[in-house]
Amino acid sequence: MRIDTEAIVVALKAHGEHGAILRLMTPQDGLQACYVRGARGRQLRPVLLPGNRVAASITARTEAHLGQGVIELAHSRGPLLGEPLPAAAIDWVCALTASALAEGQSYPRLYAALEGLLAAIEASPSAHGWGSSLVRFELLLLAELGFGLDLSACAASGATGDLVAVSPRSGRAVSAAEAEPFGDRLLRLPPFLAEKRQARDWAEILDGLALSGHFLARDILIDRSRTIADSRVRLIDRLRRAAGMA
Repeated sequence: MRIDTEAIVVALKAHGEHGAILRLMTPQDGLQACYVRGARGRQLRPVLLPGNRVAASITARTEAHLGQGVIELAHSRGPLLGEPLPAAAIDWVCALTASALAEGQSYPRLYAALEGLLAAIEASPSAHGWGSSLVRFELLLLAELGFGLDLSACAASGATGDLVAVSPRSGRAVSAAEAEPFGDRLLRLPPFLAEKRQARDWAEILDGLALSGHFLARDILIDRSRTIADSRVRLIDRLRRAAGMA
């Protein structure tokens, strides 16, 4: 078996004296793991950082064997790891990708969304510029794994307008008229998701993250994936401080 592909580094675990097991998100072959010799050496250490885009060549005797990887840097996002908010966001989305996805299953939409989110983090002067993309990435990951939300119409009336909330049980949207009797028992649906635009303020972004976070905690961050939940807590805390809401 041989795979030659571009990829995004999402996880690295030391293995042996100098090597490491690398996990890569690829456009067509999904999550791929491989052993990289010398991964912790001076040459490869700055290449194998989470969020970096690389050119990877992975070879294995069979699909059941762990492949050997030869990795070259295509685009570094290493400088972002020295900035608290971008570093926390990259740490979280890479850990989520590496933990939530099954290896070898193709998720081309998720790859494109992850690369787009990382590019937005890199290009935006503040988290306000990439907060909407982060929410949409989390919702897309939920959908790709079979836990998608239905925000197209009110679960009770079928109305497509004035959608303001989401049922925490069904993940379906609820209109203002139908939501009123339930008070705070429903999750807020931020307008930018209902109206398919960018968030206008921090409140919308944080409401969006509260929405996606509820379903991530319920459906994804369980068993072994639960260990990465602290990464998201740190990110939300930093976002709230940036928004002046800490």
